[in-house]
Amino acid sequence: MAIRSYQQFTPQLGERVFVDASAVVLGDVEIGDDSSVWPLAVIRGDMHSIRIGERSSVQDGSVLHITHAGPFNPGGYPLNIGDDVTVGHKVILHGCSIGNRVLVGMGSIVMDGVVIEDEVVLGAGSLVPPGKRLQSGYLYVGSPARQARALTEEERSYFRYSADNYVRLKDQHLMEGFSSN
Repeated sequence: MAIRSYQQFTPQLGERVFVDASAVVLGDVEIGDDSSVWPLAVIRGDMHSIRIGERSSVQDGSVLHITHAGPFNPGGYPLNIGDDVTVGHKVILHGCSIGNRVLVGMGSIVMDGVVIEDEVVLGAGSLVPPGKRLQSGYLYVGSPARQARALTEEERSYFRYSADNYVRLKDQHLMEGFSSN
């Protein structure tokens, strides 16, 4: 089953959310309206909270997790994702904060305490080390990720296009009956 309770927490899904039957969404997770979770993604809120905004998509094979509170991280790190975010295939997001209108490129890794501000493109295969902040309006690439250049207006318009495209696609999947909820 794709949607799993853990201890006292059951994932909360907004309106018209698509979760593929092969994905796992577990524990203290909230997913906003019109968002989508694609095949083999894992969203594991078993020791802290995960919040995903509206019209955001988590692509195939991505892993979203948190850092629990303990002696080395007194408050732990929840995972927060804003609205209109596209999380590419095989991305790892761990205890970080992602703003609104962000594209996280395929195969990227974003670690504990990272803050990605609104309107950022993180290039495919990038590694964002713990505690780093990515400033709004820029493309970041590399391992470790570095600011490459300012985004163009065309690139900024892509955020909403990508979000809308995945809303349309998940609606088609929901009409075909391919969902766990």
